[in-house]
Amino acid sequence: MVFVRKAEEKDIHEMTAIYNQAVADTVATFDLKPHTLEQRKEWFSRYQDRYPLIVAEKDGRVAGYCSLSPFRDKEAYMDTVELSIYISPEFQGAGIGKKLMQAILGEAKNRQFHVVIGGITGGNEASVRLHERFGFEFVGNFKQVGFKFGEWQDVHFYQLILN
Repeated sequence: MVFVRKAEEKDIHEMTAIYNQAVADTVATFDLKPHTLEQRKEWFSRYQDRYPLIVAEKDGRVAGYCSLSPFRDKEAYMDTVELSIYISPEFQGAGIGKKLMQAILGEAKNRQFHVVIGGITGGNEASVRLHERFGFEFVGNFKQVGFKFGEWQDVHFYQLILN
């Protein structure tokens, strides 16, 4: 059974491990160095008032997490958010992403956000399928904007207009 809930401070250690695996092994994030627990505590402190951070828990462990963050810091963007979703490798393909996406989009509607943006690194077809399943549309490609693992990476942007 998978439970989706608001992230708590006790989850930071497991969320950090999930994120650092993505840093080390994937192009899902353009961070090049693992984050410390202190960095992730500071990151965690930015959530829950206006911007939600949720986790999927399975068998008492954090299987993945998802957040909405400000898209840009200019005032006119206040109702547009950027989605981030990370799943532990051992739980990928088990429907965790779908449960997190359903929950975070519900949070976005409840908080009256207007647009949700997803930036997906080129080649991440699983993430593309997940976003498209929930109605996100491809709106543009930033070519060769990140350099990781010895290659230039593209970022494809998807958006969902909520209301």
